[in-house]
Amino acid sequence: MGYELRVVRESPLAFAELAKAIAPAGFELRGSEEIVIGHGGGMHPVARWQGQLVGEPGSDWQVAQLLRLATALGARLVGEDGEVYVLRDGLIEVAQAGSVVEIGKFEEIVNAGPAAWSP
Repeated sequence: MGYELRVVRESPLAFAELAKAIAPAGFELRGSEEIVIGHGGGMHPVARWQGQLVGEPGSDWQVAQLLRLATALGARLVGEDGEVYVLRDGLIEVAQAGSVVEIGKFEEIVNAGPAAWSP
């Protein structure tokens, strides 16, 4: 199991609300638990439903898609260590313990596609 990011809201997210909210943002529900989005002619997993949305990104593209999903749901994207992922002025940033690290430009990351991180 990889590093998990969670979509977190102040009010709990109901599955019915999730199913209704994801389509306008370009996401689809595959089966009863997998959230996918298209890129380059294929469908790529972004998160899974486990009473909450959880993703295990393997690329910056997946982080960007999780951030897009969180925004569509009025939620925050939070990592296992408490860091918060935000989109500010077109840049994806990670904030933790008073420091902020830039991941990159949202549009460039999304356009690059879901190429996996190198080991």
